[in-house]
Amino acid sequence: MAILRMNEIRDMSPNERMDELDKLGTELIRERALTSAGGAPDNPGRIGLLRRTIARVKTVQKELKEI
Repeated sequence: MAILRMNEIRDMSPNERMDELDKLGTELIRERALTSAGGAPDNPGRIGLLRRTIARVKTVQKELKEI
């Protein structure tokens, strides 16, 4: 999954943003589970990138009062 930029997030429809937020949340849970199980992640910085992208999506939703 690609990390999204703010202008890409703003160009999405509200439904697309919700779907993307669900996908990102699922991927974050998967990465955290892998790490907590003692596995070595493919990209150690991926968890941070996912968290920041989720925050970006939620920020746009709040700006547009979709929440």
